[in-house]
Amino acid sequence: MNKFLLTTLATATLGLVACGGSDSGDNNNDIAQFSLGISDAPVDNAESVVACFNAVELTGNGDEPRTFTVGDDIEAPEENDLCTDADGQPIANTIGIDLLEFTGNDSMVFLENAEIEAGQYGQLRLVMAEGSYIMTDTNGDGEAERIDVQVPSNELKLDGFTADAGGNLNFTVEFDLRHSMTNPVGQDHYILKPRGVRLVDNSDVGHLKGTVAEGALLFNQACTVAPDKTEEPVAYVYLYEGSDLDEATLADNGGSEENEPYASTAVYFDGVDTYDFSLGFIAAGDYTAALTCNGDDDPEADDEVDFFLSENVTIEASSEPQELEFIGAASE
Repeated sequence: MNKFLLTTLATATLGLVACGGSDSGDNNNDIAQFSLGISDAPVDNAESVVACFNAVELTGNGDEPRTFTVGDDIEAPEENDLCTDADGQPIANTIGIDLLEFTGNDSMVFLENAEIEAGQYGQLRLVMAEGSYIMTDTNGDGEAERIDVQVPSNELKLDGFTADAGGNLNFTVEFDLRHSMTNPVGQDHYILKPRGVRLVDNSDVGHLKGTVAEGALLFNQACTVAPDKTEEPVAYVYLYEGSDLDEATLADNGGSEENEPYASTAVYFDGVDTYDFSLGFIAAGDYTAALTCNGDDDPEADDEVDFFLSENVTIEASSEPQELEFIGAASE
């Protein structure tokens, strides 16, 4: 997943952090500090995914949203020139973030030490600007081209949270781009939707990294082994909440089966002898990780994705990733 810390697009993931109590003013007990980070899970075969952010809004705790605007508020990041308008001019009060630079358990601080009133916030909203784009090789000729990414209403609405007086909150916005980004048939752009974008509490998350044995890939004729182009995925790992789940009940990103994926990511060959994958900012708990070599997973459709290996994994709240290896024989 790709992430950026609103302290992360992915397949892309975001991070949000609210920390400590304020040490200023007479109403210290009514204030909490808030930091936000962003992280992402990569999109298959993309060279970069640049998302253009304008502001963060916290709603539901009072009549007016609490807004932190890029380039205006000291808690928010400075604007940059990655996001441009139709004339090629940088868009004011906007920061472009390449989500693919913040994958696994990496994240980028987006808000830091922002003072907010204690209370219940109904939503966290990421206000997006025009100008988001993906660089990808659409023709298979080795040349990446720029394709626009659109966000409906230029806003991503995420879950709310409770800010305790004098509390210490730490969140990350995680983008799973394999789930949230689509390329509609007949359209010349991608669409980024809020599904697959999670707001997670950093005090209760862990991370996962692992390998797939080459013998496991060789068992399935749909898998690619030792490709010349190491940037091309050879397989995919899907993560589901709960242990010992029947592979027949596991849905793809747009599927209708009983168990929907919590997250998914690609497996890549390192060019020597190892096949690696990683997922970050996972809520602590028990999961089933499932392996497939079917890469055609349209989040708008119920695709035929066959899982041929699965393993149980327990994610603990830790900054150190849990390790998992797919080595067993395929299920009958």
